[in-house]
Amino acid sequence: MLRHVITLAFVATVVFGEVYFKEEFDSDWESRWVQSKHKDDYGKFKLSAGKFYGDAKRDAGIQTSQDAKFYSVAAKFPKFTNKGKSLVVQFTVKHEQLIDCGGGYAKVMASDADIEDFHGETPYHIMFGPDLCGPGTKKVHVILSYKGKNHLIKKDIRAKDDELTHLYTLIINPDNTYEVQIDGEKVESGDLESDWDLLPAKKIKDPDASKPDSWDDKEYIDDESDSKPDDWEQPGW
Repeated sequence: MLRHVITLAFVATVVFGEVYFKEEFDSDWESRWVQSKHKDDYGKFKLSAGKFYGDAKRDAGIQTSQDAKFYSVAAKFPKFTNKGKSLVVQFTVKHEQLIDCGGGYAKVMASDADIEDFHGETPYHIMFGPDLCGPGTKKVHVILSYKGKNHLIKKDIRAKDDELTHLYTLIINPDNTYEVQIDGEKVESGDLESDWDLLPAKKIKDPDASKPDSWDDKEYIDDESDSKPDDWEQPGW
C-alpha cells in the first residue's frame, strides 16, 4: 500500500544557483504535470498538505490517493547542461501511513522523453529517492544512467521510515564527486567512479588464459638440484 505527499524541486547550480525546475504545487499544478497514458489503471494524484502541516497552502504537495496502485506523472523543464556546474536534485516526501511497500523516488529524464507514455522502462538519467518495502528494504536509491545502462550506487543509504516530512537532496559536482543529504545533513558522499560500476574493471580475467601442462599447483616444490653443503652438521639436542 502506498500513500505519501511529494513536493519537487530540481536545481542545477553554479556560483549563485540557476533554477531549471521548481514545483510548489499550487492549485494550477495539473496544467504543468502530464498523467501518463501508458496504462489505464494508474493511480490518481491529488493536491493535499496531508494530515498534519504547518501551513495548508504552502505545505501542499501531490498525494497518492489510492492504495496498491502504480503512479506515473511527469513535467517538462528546459533543456540544460550541467557541464562545469554542480547539479542538485531535491524534493520532500512524507509517508503518512506505515506503508508495506512503496517508492517515493523521482526520475530526471531526457528533454525529448515522451512523458505522455512515461512508464517504468522509460529511459532516464537519474533516479533518486526513498524506497520502502517490508523490514528489509528501507533505502535511498541513487541510480545513474551511463552509456545506456542504469547503475545503482554500491553503498547502502538508509531512508527515513517515519510519518514526517523529509528533504532528500542529491548533489553531483563537476569533479565527479557527489553528496546525498537527508534533511540538510550529509548521509553519504564520495566519487562516481568508486561508488558506481560506471567504467569497466581495471583488471579483467582473460578467458583464453590457461595453465601450461607442466604447471604444479603445490605451494612449495623441492629443488632436485639442491644439496647440503660439505660442512653441514646435524644439530644435537
